[in-house]
Parts: sequence; C-alpha cells; structure tokens
Amino acid sequence: MGCGNLLEGSVRRSDNQVRVNAQLIDAATNTHLWAERFDHDIGNLFAIQNEITSRIANTLGWQLIDAETAHPIDRPDALDYLLRGRAALGAGGTREKAAEAVNLFEHALALEPSSVEAQSRLANALIILGYPKDPVAKAADFQRAEQLLAQALATSPCDPYAHRVKGLMLRLERRCEEAIPEFEIALGADRNNPHTLVNLSICKFSTGGSDQEAIALTEQAMRLSPREPGIWSWYFWIGVVHLVQSRVDEAIAWLEKGRTAQPRAHNPYFFLAAAYGFKGERELARVELAEFLRLVGWERYSTIARTRANADLYTPAVRDRWETVLFPGLRAAGLPEE
Repeated sequence: MGCGNLLEGSVRRSDNQVRVNAQLIDAATNTHLWAERFDHDIGNLFAIQNEITSRIANTLGWQLIDAETAHPIDRPDALDYLLRGRAALGAGGTREKAAEAVNLFEHALALEPSSVEAQSRLANALIILGYPKDPVAKAADFQRAEQLLAQALATSPCDPYAHRVKGLMLRLERRCEEAIPEFEIALGADRNNPHTLVNLSICKFSTGGSDQEAIALTEQAMRLSPREPGIWSWYFWIGVVHLVQSRVDEAIAWLEKGRTAQPRAHNPYFFLAAAYGFKGERELARVELAEFLRLVGWERYSTIARTRANADLYTPAVRDRWETVLFPGLRAAGLPEE
C-alpha cells in the first residue's frame, strides 16, 4: 500500500518460445504509463531472465523519471532536483538542456553536499556542457568535474556511475587507455548499463579495437535500452564506425537515423558531410556541413586543422582513416584547410 507505481506482467510459453508482457501503472490515477512485450527462445532461461530484467530496469528508469518530474512540487528536495536534472540530460542533445541539468544538480548538491549521486551527476553535466566550450572555459568545467568525482569516489570507491563519468571525461580528453579501466570497473558493478557499454565501445575502437566489437557492444546497449532518450548518439556512433571503415552507404544509413532521432544534435551532420563528400555527392555534403556549422555555433571544427586539434575521436589508432576518408570527404563538403 502507498506505492506510487505498479509493475504488472505475465509470462506465457508456447513450445520453445516464451512471451513476457509487462506494464507500468500509476497507482494513484490508474493511468497506463508504459507497456512492452518480450519474445524469446526458451533455450537459455537465465539469459532470457537477465536480458528482460535489464531491459525493464533501463526502460523503467526513464519512464519513472518522466512520470515523477511531470508532477508539480511546491518545495522540491534534493531527490526532486536530481530527478529533474536526469530528465533534462535524458532529453539532451542541446547545450540548453545540459545547462539546465547543471543548474538542477547544483541545487541538489546545495541541499545535500555529501551526496555521491549529486556530485557525480553534476560532474557528468559539467563535462557535457563544458566539452564544446573554448579551451579556458572547458578546462574550468572539467577541473570542477574532476574534483566532484574525486569526492564521490573517496566516499564510494566502487560507485559505477562515478567511474563511468570519470571514464567519459578521460575519453573526451583523448585518454582512452586510461578511460577503459574506469568503464570496466563500472561494468563490474553494473554490467548491463548501456551507456557504459557504448563508451567502452568508443574507447576500444579508438585505441585499435575491431569494428565488429565496437558495433557489437553498441548493439548490446540498444537491446538493453531500446527506448533510451539518447539512442540517437548510439546510431550516430555505429555510423561513424562504418564510415571510418569506408563502408559509406552503411554509414549514411546510420548517421541519418541518428539525425532523424535528434535533429538538433550537431554531430550527425558533420559526419554526414564527410560521408556524402567522400561518396562524391558534393551538394548534399555542403548542405550537411552548413547545418552543422549553424547548429554548433563555435569554431572548434570550422577547419581541417582545428578538427585535428579538437576532435576527441581523432586518435592515433584511427588517425590514418581520418586522413584518407573523413578529411577528403570534409574537403569535398567545403571545409577549409586552415
């Protein structure tokens, strides 16, 4: 009694197939919030159980946050601010949402200064907000994020979220070799976290790992969290892997899927410009590059030289592929050399 939401479900078996139905109900209003069906071969019951419970947990995380943040609150506490901050980042793809999340997590931390969750989530929002800034402003945001993560991990050394955020910061600083252990620690404590899987995919590929492993890890994340609000970035990443491997048509399909899922995110336009340019479709490439420059609003990728200096995905292991595939495509799209 007294619960806010109810998870109901049923299991049916037919021959070698099992079907699980699950639905989430708002107990106070009897409103139907979410439902999903899972069909599996019954060959490995433990694997079925693991995947279904993981997918339900990942999906419910966002559904419950959306449901809770939809309710008006006169005097929000730290948890309310944390949930609203998570919702803002979940709706991400824009600097405005990242700035909103920073503000909300700052409120949460002010109310509970020792909260590991408030510290690590504020660090994550600062990294996302700070990454596209000029070098001085970015360094300030990253330095504060590093301090917050140090506090969080001093209190909770095995916290998977804090380790994942630390890995993200290292990855964006082109320090993938140092980031990989952080993601592996995070997976050791939370092995079905889709964000950790995708970040690990990026780092492994960026340090010379295979494209098959990179795509497999990302596809695993998509299976675990098919309703992830930021799934556009996972489509985008698979497109990048295909493009770096010169599979241009496959790259374009995935990059366009990412752009469609989040039209305000600038990254897909940049790599689509490279893909169309490399393919020889210069007019389409110019359109994509112009939209990228309109959306991004800063100079870090406005020339080939600046892209070399600033792109976190321009790492030694894939540098030759940038030089032979991506940069020729971007030149064809009209990106200047200097």
